[in-house]
Amino acid sequence: MSISIENLRKIRGMSLDELRVRSRQGAAKLRDRLRRARAPEMSDAELAREFHPVWRDGTGEEAADMLRCRMRARSRCFLPSLRRRGKIVEMMNRRFPAERDAIINTADSALRGKFSLLGHGALSFGDPPFSPIDWRLDPVSGKRAPVLHWSKLQALNPLGVGDPKVVWELNRHAHFVTLGQAYWLTNDSRFAAGFVDQVSDWIDANPTGMGINWASSLEVAFRTISWLWATQMLVDSLEITPDFFARLLKSLIEHGRHIETYLSYYFSPNTHLTGEALGLFYLGLALPEINRAEGWRKIGLQILLDQATIQARSDGVYFEQSSYYHRYTTDFYTHLFALTRANNGMIHCETEAMVRRKLEAMLDHLMWITRPDGTSPLFGDDDGGRQIKLAARAANDFRDTLAVGAAVLERGGWKYVARAAPA
Repeated sequence: MSISIENLRKIRGMSLDELRVRSRQGAAKLRDRLRRARAPEMSDAELAREFHPVWRDGTGEEAADMLRCRMRARSRCFLPSLRRRGKIVEMMNRRFPAERDAIINTADSALRGKFSLLGHGALSFGDPPFSPIDWRLDPVSGKRAPVLHWSKLQALNPLGVGDPKVVWELNRHAHFVTLGQAYWLTNDSRFAAGFVDQVSDWIDANPTGMGINWASSLEVAFRTISWLWATQMLVDSLEITPDFFARLLKSLIEHGRHIETYLSYYFSPNTHLTGEALGLFYLGLALPEINRAEGWRKIGLQILLDQATIQARSDGVYFEQSSYYHRYTTDFYTHLFALTRANNGMIHCETEAMVRRKLEAMLDHLMWITRPDGTSPLFGDDDGGRQIKLAARAANDFRDTLAVGAAVLERGGWKYVARAAPA
């Protein structure tokens, strides 16, 4: 009875909008469970219907191959810098040889199923190609998450015993971007083949909605962004076949559906909500041929604009007063600013100016809390993870964020503090 009373008190304290959102998401969970029991993976016919009518020509795989060819032709790209492979490789070879070698070494380790995550070095999740990566394993505790619909798992501890953050950090797939970087730097098809093998294995082992890797919409969003970056970097490789690309696209659409349905409006309306919104925004920009793209783009953009004035105070400091989540938020809005600037006319001049002011204030705060040795104090909560890892850094080293901000907003002071961090 005490539990029922407590739940009743929570319900009475909810606004009508929160009740509406939570009820809608509760109903969606029930529908998803029934759907998974009938059809675990999107069919080719369903994929065809996901394309905008303008691009809906032939089968789903034929439409997907059209998209693949357009990406290969670089006819459009969500970030212009991803069309400048030659210049980027030349700069890395000339200015950042140590970082270049570190990227390639990290990519080689990822191909062998070895990862350094959240302060744990050389964690082993498998031994590809002899044994696949175990995407549900916490190698620190030796525990493995069950294959249940994500809504049946404990919200804050889906692993049951052990640390879900280690599992989630692996399944954010930041190393897929590293594989893309290594492919660019070496033109070695091993890295593209590794991406194809690991994505294919991940889809096999993680049916949509099933298990720990669907239990957090933020994790789904981070994984989405990693897949989009890696795909854009690797699409030139012959390893990216039409069959694989179609299956990748099906899963990305499922990722977008999941994020949109289970946005953290009331569960965690902080970096969870803004990270999820950024994932939708990326999908909408990267896959304009998909009929849901415009809606994803608009939802993601509106949430990020609304939250800019809520989560960043007037002095630019993140509202939860956590230095690590301040860095997360700064990364999110740096990506937003770069993406909207690269796609002219997406937001009004006044809105862009507001985002710029907020971002400048957030970066100023990061600059002033950076110590002479390049580290920053960790105060408040943190999860130790990253959104996109372009180079290996300690958890308390925020200089990559400053370096990228300096490049995007052309501010020399931030680059001076960032020192040799590549941007």
